[in-house]
Amino acid sequence: MAQNYGCSINSSAEDQESKENSPLLQKQAEQLSVPPKCCSVRCNLAIMMFFGFAVVYGLRVNLSVAMVAMVNGTSTQPDSNGSKAKECPVSSATLNSSSQTLDQPDGVPRYPWDSETQGMLLGAFFFGYLFTQIPGGYLSGRFGGSIFLGGGVLCTAVLTLLTPLAAQLGARWLFALRALEGFGEGVTFPAMMAMWACWAPPLERARLMTLSGAGGNFGAFVAFPLTGFICHSLGWPAVFYCCGGAGCLWAVLWFILVSDEPRTHPRISDQEKEYIINSIGSEGGSHGWTVPLLPMLLSVPLWTIIITQMCSNWSYYTLLTSLPTYMDTVLHFDLRQNSFLSALPYLGGWLSSVLSGVIADNLLERKLLSVTAVRKIFTIAGMLLPAGLLVAVGFSGCSGILAVTFLTLSTTIGGISSAGVFMNQIDIAPRYAGMLLGITNTFGTIPGILAPIAVGYLAKDHSLVGWRKVFCVSAGVSALGACLYTLFGTGKIQRWAVSDDRTETGTEREH
Repeated sequence: MAQNYGCSINSSAEDQESKENSPLLQKQAEQLSVPPKCCSVRCNLAIMMFFGFAVVYGLRVNLSVAMVAMVNGTSTQPDSNGSKAKECPVSSATLNSSSQTLDQPDGVPRYPWDSETQGMLLGAFFFGYLFTQIPGGYLSGRFGGSIFLGGGVLCTAVLTLLTPLAAQLGARWLFALRALEGFGEGVTFPAMMAMWACWAPPLERARLMTLSGAGGNFGAFVAFPLTGFICHSLGWPAVFYCCGGAGCLWAVLWFILVSDEPRTHPRISDQEKEYIINSIGSEGGSHGWTVPLLPMLLSVPLWTIIITQMCSNWSYYTLLTSLPTYMDTVLHFDLRQNSFLSALPYLGGWLSSVLSGVIADNLLERKLLSVTAVRKIFTIAGMLLPAGLLVAVGFSGCSGILAVTFLTLSTTIGGISSAGVFMNQIDIAPRYAGMLLGITNTFGTIPGILAPIAVGYLAKDHSLVGWRKVFCVSAGVSALGACLYTLFGTGKIQRWAVSDDRTETGTEREH
């Protein structure tokens, strides 16, 4: 029967709650012998992914800070002498340190790119990033994710090494290079999800996936200040050589140490292998050449994830792409202050995302809440509370201390949603988790293109009122996503995601 497999938005709360204690969770919690988590192969895989995504985000954001040193400041400054730009006072110390920070070593080229060209170059990455999400997820689910995750990072790292050469050839060459970097990096997150479908026991999914995904926030936290320091000390070309070299080194280690699934790993213990395989059962593993595209397109839970992630990403990409501009044009921090303070919110996001994964798994292990309840609680807390803090940023005026405090708290609490909607794909369809993440990430990248455009329109005069609109719009979009997920989100496996052998048994399980 259809109602036994899917999640209908018309089903009663009693029907939903009656299936909370799934046979899979009971079997794993009561019958399977759980090997130690510390130093296990699955934990080592999460750590490798953590550093991999740290490199990925370093490769992604390095241009944002390096751009300040790459361009000729005299020809690209916005209307910094206008009355709007001076709503907040600029200290003489900031003016002096800012002029010194922009100095580059002898022989380092500078380019006369205007603001429009810079915006085009910064957005080029996302144009490429859009196109490989779904193919990457599909192919990772078919052939295994390790080659796509490692290959995506390696290709992006090699292309990053060519950035100084492309810049010398012209802005069009650099645009094409950045688009190719996004093209290569687009497969990484879907490949991660496909691998966890084979490696993550249901009661450990949140902690393993949040630990690995938290590398992105950690990478942004390290990359922002490190890029500013390297630009000032060694010149902006060194930024791309260091980031590209780190990516190549990580890729070599990845291909040596990682396997697609427990069955093929040469160094895993028999106890851990049996535990992972038996706990995942037939729900994980790779899918065939065909996928249930029509049921996916008609799936309410999937569209709920898509729209909710788009709403959450609007705020994330607004801060990722525009926070340095806000700190420069409104709060008037110099480059080194700017790069450090822009990175500070991501430190909190990294710590909270890892902690939220541990708490979410503990709630499931102790059978205190269902997966649906856990995902909704962490999503609501990770979107509504940060939305309120973003509004507070808009009304913080010229106080740099208040603005940075509210921004850091907003991003820190926002990391909680990592154990919510951002891992929901593997709940509703473990077998197709990689492809689902490719689909949701494709839509989730759209705010990365639209949010900077909206910021440019709302805050074009660099006024406090303009930036207040930016933060309030971001808060409203996040609140909308939280409300939508509260109504339609679920953690139940969907009928179209159940393998044939399980379809015949007529059972539905929620993990």
